[in-house]
Amino acid sequence: MRVRLNILGDRIVARLKLVLLAGLLGVALSACSSAPALLPPSEQPLTAETVSLLGKKGMNTSAPIFVRIFKEESELEVWKMRDDGRFYHFKTYPICNWSGELGPKQEQGDKQAPEGFYTISQSQMNPNSKFYLAFNLGYPNAYDRAHNRTGEALMVHGKCKSAGCYAMTDALAEEIYALARDAFRSGQTSFEVHAFPFRMTQEKLDRFKKHKWYAFWKTLKEGYDFFEVNRIPPAIAVCEKRYVVNAVLSTPQRIDPNGRCPTFLRPALQPFAPRPSEWQLASERLTVNGPKTRDATEVASTTARSQDMFSFGTASGPFSGMPPGASALGYNP
Repeated sequence: MRVRLNILGDRIVARLKLVLLAGLLGVALSACSSAPALLPPSEQPLTAETVSLLGKKGMNTSAPIFVRIFKEESELEVWKMRDDGRFYHFKTYPICNWSGELGPKQEQGDKQAPEGFYTISQSQMNPNSKFYLAFNLGYPNAYDRAHNRTGEALMVHGKCKSAGCYAMTDALAEEIYALARDAFRSGQTSFEVHAFPFRMTQEKLDRFKKHKWYAFWKTLKEGYDFFEVNRIPPAIAVCEKRYVVNAVLSTPQRIDPNGRCPTFLRPALQPFAPRPSEWQLASERLTVNGPKTRDATEVASTTARSQDMFSFGTASGPFSGMPPGASALGYNP
């Protein structure tokens, strides 16, 4: 009888151990399931430091953005709109790498990074890029197609590797991506990227008067100058195989990039003038430290040496905050 009781007692103890083990396992699994999941790079929030800087500059994290790219200097600027409807400089980021020379991309495989006026919609954001994070520039746009230019998947992305793209470090690509993401989620339907060969001062442009892209660059300078004066990206149309800057239609209509230009309105905006207490804010420029593969002096000298080889060339979605008018995609909203 005592043996049977011992056996029964052992079985009860064993069952209690199993129940206890199952309970502990359940608690452990429950604790794991309640742990916060790791966010993918595309969902990483802006750092506290970045949010603080936005606040100091009077910028909302959700405000519209505008981007400018300068090849020779290997720099990408992000501008943010403030409550006066004008854009203020947020940061200048070093472009880690870009390929090709000064001048626009013309065909698939030439490894040239695009130049021109591009419009980025939310569908062009790529959270799953093999180059960390990316957004597609939208090349070829209406102007490029009018000139029979070919190529695809020209991006701003991470990994510091380029074959026709503008490549950032992963950390900088993440911040730029997050700024665009938050603007989209707050209602900006598209943002403009103006990609220039260099900072379009008259002095810098005059270096290349004999270059085959001189006429094309003069047109790009019109867009550069418009923004410098007004701090609002200009409306851009494409007709007669050329860019038209500050081109607004009285009524929406489709524009033929190859056809005759319609009659455009050329609204004269009030030039940008910051509030008396904000002159310093309006003029300051914050440049982020980071690697640059391309040397500006080498790029400029190479372009200058090659220009004598060329004959003169012929420059052949609504945006929150920009005046209603044509976009670089060839449609006047």
